Amino acid sequence: MDGALDYNSASINGNANLLIEIAGFLHEGRPDGDLCTMARDPRSHSDVAAQVERFGRFADDQYQDAVALFAALATRLRTAGSNLVTVDDDRARQFLDTVLRDGSYIPPEAK
Repeated sequence: MDGALDYNSASINGNANLLIEIAGFLHEGRPDGDLCTMARDPRSHSDVAAQVERFGRFADDQYQDAVALFAALATRLRTAGSNLVTVDDDRARQFLDTVLRDGSYIPPEAK
């Protein structure tokens, strides 16, 4: 090998496609927003309702971050010919590039 990078372009493309599929499956299986309404006051104690709403908002935020991350990573995988898996919409590509460039992990307990 002599320090050369060994790669399989079909595998790289396949992995990019898998990341997009994961993002798609996550989006299709998104949390049901009506679930949290079942725990609202007066159906449950107001303290419980407040905590359920807080958790629902946090879970949705984390979910949106995960979908954006998978999509952004997929667009950045390079094929052997230096082609990128591309996104047709310039605004979407710019958003995904921003996620990767400027995004940072914030632990749940810090939110």
